[in-house]
Amino acid sequence: MMKALIFDCDGVLVDTERDGHRVAFNRAFRAKGLDAEWSVDLYGELLKIAGGKERMQHYFEQTGWPAGVTEKDSFIRELHKLKTDLFMRIIEGGELPLRSGVKRLVDEAIADGIPLAVCSTSNERAVNRVVETMLGTERKNRFMILAGDVVSKKKPDPEIYTLAQARLGFAANECVVVEDSRNGLLAAKAAGMRCIITISSYTGDEDFHEADAVVPELGDPPDVKITLNDLIHFAIN
Repeated sequence: MMKALIFDCDGVLVDTERDGHRVAFNRAFRAKGLDAEWSVDLYGELLKIAGGKERMQHYFEQTGWPAGVTEKDSFIRELHKLKTDLFMRIIEGGELPLRSGVKRLVDEAIADGIPLAVCSTSNERAVNRVVETMLGTERKNRFMILAGDVVSKKKPDPEIYTLAQARLGFAANECVVVEDSRNGLLAAKAAGMRCIITISSYTGDEDFHEADAVVPELGDPPDVKITLNDLIHFAIN
């Protein structure tokens, strides 16, 4: 049976790329007086470029660098630092909405006495802030949070999930993971865990054929997609 429920953070608890990073980039552009605005669709294309600094450099190389920019590397570093500060303000201000069904499923697990964890290789401070700000201190205290540089390899390597298994003290097949991306799915499966996918804004075209279930969201009444009993069923079969 399921003895632990593990969530990814970005794209699972909150739609971080669309509602957080993209918004922070746009606020940084406005703060610097730049004529740039990344729409939801454009940002989806830019996500093909790994890394925020690399993404901005690619964008400006395609559209033209702002007037007066002579030191491109330092310009990008300064702009990215501002973007990171603005992103943290978005999180700390509670501007990132929880995805549908997250709080419901967390409360169901707490009521059933099932241990909870968040496993993310994103910035540790940001992950902790998302959990505390959006779920509240009482719920956060029920989570084991593994984030940032707690492991040396990022997903799809299973390292963060094998670490979670060791710390939780359960067998891999007793842990169910909620992910939103193929890399996350591959990491969970390589660790021997069950995995369901809640598709996020920018992962709809990815291949999830190995998943135990794929849903657009966890869902809240009257349109619940996944219940705690569903997850327990996945862990049994």
